[in-house]
Amino acid sequence: MNFPEDFLHFIWQYRLYGAQKLYTTTGEEVEVLQPGNLNKNAGPDFSNAKLIINKTTWAGNVEIHIKASDWILHQHQNDNAYDNVILHVVYDADQQVFRKNGTSIPTLALKGLFDIELINRYESLITSVNNFPCEKQIGEIDEFIINHFLSRVLVERLADKSTEVYEKVKELKGDWDETFYHFMAKNFGFKVNAIPMEMLAQSLPQQLFAKHKDNSLQIEALIFGQAGFLNQKFEDKYPQELKREYQFLQKKYNLKPIDISLWKFMRMRPQNFPTLRLAQFAALIVNSNHLFSKILTLKDYKNSAQLFENLPVNPFWEKHYHFNKKTENVGLQLGKSSIDNILINTLSLFLFAYGKAMDQHNFETRAFYLLENLPSENNAILQHFKNAGVNIKTAFNSQALLQLKKKYCNEKKCLNCAIGIKILKQ
Repeated sequence: MNFPEDFLHFIWQYRLYGAQKLYTTTGEEVEVLQPGNLNKNAGPDFSNAKLIINKTTWAGNVEIHIKASDWILHQHQNDNAYDNVILHVVYDADQQVFRKNGTSIPTLALKGLFDIELINRYESLITSVNNFPCEKQIGEIDEFIINHFLSRVLVERLADKSTEVYEKVKELKGDWDETFYHFMAKNFGFKVNAIPMEMLAQSLPQQLFAKHKDNSLQIEALIFGQAGFLNQKFEDKYPQELKREYQFLQKKYNLKPIDISLWKFMRMRPQNFPTLRLAQFAALIVNSNHLFSKILTLKDYKNSAQLFENLPVNPFWEKHYHFNKKTENVGLQLGKSSIDNILINTLSLFLFAYGKAMDQHNFETRAFYLLENLPSENNAILQHFKNAGVNIKTAFNSQALLQLKKKYCNEKKCLNCAIGIKILKQ
């Protein structure tokens, strides 16, 4: 048989061994009162198990291996952490094992005790060449089971993404406003230009804008100048004014712009050109400097999109996508899908991360509430789940499914997934 140790964890945890009575390799009867709690950290595989072995009640840990000799291979006989193992559960009992003090450990062999069909189902899942392992079966799983697990997976996703937030907060000496500004700038790059937007924020601290909060032209000059777009000749009055302002501010603050070649225009709709995104970002700064502080005081997160609507984008961009190229009827405002993207990837993340860090669970709740009131994203990964019969209504669902695909499906961790476990147990 070729299966991982996790498969035996699954058999033990859910008591899928078929025998009415269990016996150790030396003939002692075993009754499982509690299989214990699966331990994903260092130490024995299951903690706080409760068993009756040969009419004596035991409480302690359970260790699981494919072969009993793996105990020696892993050097457990020399590790004090394994001295309180009360049962060694194996598939193949090829050797008797002992604790560090020399006492033997009761061994239970699972070989022949569970239905071979379980292994067949498991191998069918992990060797699947579908878009995700249970693509053919997930449509048969109760929606309650799927949604209950997705709730847990969403928390995992936000916790994972929060790690980067906390690192940045630490780098910026606890300044959440400045950290939010950096992440917001990166989000305005919408993947294609996320890196230069992040570099722009790094080169242009938010506190600099506070000194010019009453002068939108200077804020726009700082942003376009640091982005590298003002080092050229212009025909129109507006970019000429920006260039003059930036040259003054550059000397005043000793600023070094990023390389203009970092910005990507190829294979993009003009509405997504970085020049227009920078104009919208500048308008957001003009409208709401220190935005995160304002977000924390919001009462109704259902209407949080209003923070990014009707931005005071300079009217120059009604007729331009580039400084020196005219066009017609440019939409100045962020589209709904762009605003939703920001709310999902930055706003909800920061509400969760801040709530977790400050032990203020109401902000975590607001993050979930926000995602529950935003429409689902739409991409190829989510379309595969939809085609398989998964109901994806909101961003709460779509964000969780993206995490499920990345952390469970791609890594074939069906034994750690409630959906996979349900399919195996059917």
